[in-house]
Amino acid sequence: MDRTGLADFLRRRRESLQPEDVGLPRGRRRRTTGLRREEVAVLCHMSTDYYSRLEQERGPRPSEQMLASIAQGLHLTRDERDHLFHLVGHPPPTSAAAGAHISPGVLRVLDRLDDTPAEVTTELGETLRQNRLGAALTGDASRFQGWERSLPYRWFVLPGARALYPEEDHAFLSRLFASHARALVAQRGPGSRAALLAEEILARSPEFTALWAEHEIGVRPRESKTFLHPQVGRLELTCQTLLDPYEGHSLLVYTAIPGTESHERLQLLDVLAAPAGV
Repeated sequence: MDRTGLADFLRRRRESLQPEDVGLPRGRRRRTTGLRREEVAVLCHMSTDYYSRLEQERGPRPSEQMLASIAQGLHLTRDERDHLFHLVGHPPPTSAAAGAHISPGVLRVLDRLDDTPAEVTTELGETLRQNRLGAALTGDASRFQGWERSLPYRWFVLPGARALYPEEDHAFLSRLFASHARALVAQRGPGSRAALLAEEILARSPEFTALWAEHEIGVRPRESKTFLHPQVGRLELTCQTLLDPYEGHSLLVYTAIPGTESHERLQLLDVLAAPAGV
């Protein structure tokens, strides 16, 4: 572990970022060059003391999971992330495991979306990052682990996963998820994460097994999505998708037509989701 190199790299990356680069308010009387250590700690989901010790060439050797969190919090590119792993003495994630790393460009866009729900997902429907309103709309996805991180898996396997969607849309969404899974398994091949996910769902869902046997391909998502929110009620939202072909991620942005009831309800959700004291 190159403690000196790690400390210098972290410090320089922290000082190169401004609060607005990561969706934080600048505030008054700011004298710090770049981000404060406590701000980086929040972005990396760790204590300020732990992060500070890394910059001071002290503390334990970070785990691979911790390094991935630091790479995401500091908005590192994939090359910078791999360099971070090398400094600590861990092998960088393989290409198969690299799908959890969100590119800095996509993160910058997400950080600037404060008044509309948005999330970053993998091709398997795993939510990697949500903004404040995104979590308020569909629930905090960080509570899921393993295959449960995938919406198609939850849709077919977990009771209650469909409560957010009107019953009249259930059959279409089941066909959509099955069709997408079929196409993805063909593209990625046997042994891929897509194939493993399909096998997991096939072992647990008769409905998915029946749809899989139909071999239906090409079902496209509708531009308008309907949500049944437990606090604000029915929301008719338009979903726009920004694709990151390099990482294979999608940035989903949900908007409501101005002047509609859904627009008013989305504004109400914004108020309900506001942090305490705001």
